[in-house]
Amino acid sequence: MAQHWAASDANDFETEHRIYHEDAVLEYPQSGERIRGRANIQITRSIQPNKKRFAVQRILGGGDLWITEFILSYDGKPSYTVSIMEFRGDKVARETQYFAAPFEASPARAPYVEAIDAQSRSQGTR
Repeated sequence: MAQHWAASDANDFETEHRIYHEDAVLEYPQSGERIRGRANIQITRSIQPNKKRFAVQRILGGGDLWITEFILSYDGKPSYTVSIMEFRGDKVARETQYFAAPFEASPARAPYVEAIDAQSRSQGTR
């Protein structure tokens, strides 16, 4: 799993996509897109014109289900992302990714919360 995300960050599309079955399905619910097949997943990612960076926060899971929280930055603009990977054997059969833009904290919550600085966000500390 770590090799996949490191390859994603390095734009090493060949290594990044070895994790998927040939008939894998990738879904982006927020844009309403479903991509079928490892080749199509790789093509759609390789034609993105943006400079992408991946900062993995944590990886959780076991068996056939793994979840990765990461910050995906497109041209320096962060998107807080969750990837849910469903495995069949040792490869991903299905992945769903959810994206969320950062937003300003509510002043109403200020007395009850502590701020997470940008450095601790990118290092995954809580």
